[in-house]
Amino acid sequence: VQLQASGGGKVQVGDSLRLSCTGSGRSLSTQAMGWFRQAPGKRREFVASISASGGTTYYSDSVKGRFTVSRDNAKNAAYLQMSMLKPEDTAIYICAPRIARYHTTEAQYYDYWGQGTQVTVSS
Repeated sequence: VQLQASGGGKVQVGDSLRLSCTGSGRSLSTQAMGWFRQAPGKRREFVASISASGGTTYYSDSVKGRFTVSRDNAKNAAYLQMSMLKPEDTAIYICAPRIARYHTTEAQYYDYWGQGTQVTVSS
């Protein structure tokens, strides 16, 4: 499977962005999807995840209440709606399907990392 994240850009503090993650090659509908981010010099960080059905979501404490993850299995896509953006949200955002059976924030349990999309928030 190939994944492509898009929708990033340069925004101001308090702005919103909607990221998309589109898969090709096979269906992602049976797997939970995760969003991670990586800032320069930092480890890859869990941001959010959504179950295969879309009924269960998880968020890191740093984005809870500001970001919303969703998916459209018919389009083989997942989304990350980001609002009230802060400079510390600046990073490359990447999506990946979870290979672990249960929720985890550990990047090693996600696979098929695709191309990320850069989000830059300036004050």
